Amino acid sequence: MSETEANALARVRAEIAQACREAGRDPAGVTLVAVSKTFDAPAIEPVIRAGQRVFGENRVQEAKGKWPALKARYPDLALHLVGSLQSNKAKEAVALFDAIHSLDRPSLADALAKEIDRQNRRPLLFVEVNTGSEPQKAGVLPEEADAFIARCRESRGLSVAGLMCIPPLDEAPAPHFALTAEIARRNGLSLLSMGMSADFAVAIAFGATHVRVGTAIFGTRPKPRASGEQ
Repeated sequence: MSETEANALARVRAEIAQACREAGRDPAGVTLVAVSKTFDAPAIEPVIRAGQRVFGENRVQEAKGKWPALKARYPDLALHLVGSLQSNKAKEAVALFDAIHSLDRPSLADALAKEIDRQNRRPLLFVEVNTGSEPQKAGVLPEEADAFIARCRESRGLSVAGLMCIPPLDEAPAPHFALTAEIARRNGLSLLSMGMSADFAVAIAFGATHVRVGTAIFGTRPKPRASGEQ
């Protein structure tokens, strides 16, 4: 086991526990999603051996290349899709992932509903909210979130579990976390996927149940191979 990864994981867990204490919350109510995008299996395994069981990936194709074998060796792993999902990848996503954090448009809701019924697999579904209304970013606009959640539930029979947001890089995250938490509250949603390496403590203060942490655990990411890689 690599001491570097084990120590980094322990440090992140300690920081989550401290943030929970400061917020008056039970650390057991916060799931750490270790975001392993761009890292290969040999880099991920030390983190698994250090006790981490929930991982996040950004791309279906990349996840397909490394996670089936890892899940075969470690059957108790859970895999979350934290990046954007194309509707034509819904079949593969439903088969591979235990949670999808990026439900954000009617066509994707249709595709997921079809595959969930066909495969009889029910990953946790998070609606992604574009809290900063950034044109280049995926996600439902805040003012459209209530209607979209209702359509997912009523027209497509989807069981929406929570919301996800990524605040704008150049803005304080707290107002965006507060907005996401308020939309979740009024729609009866209990899960909040909020916070990354730089701001997960703030997200926990606003009720995050899932924090997506990559760099603080794995270190600097390898340079992407493809121009479209994040």
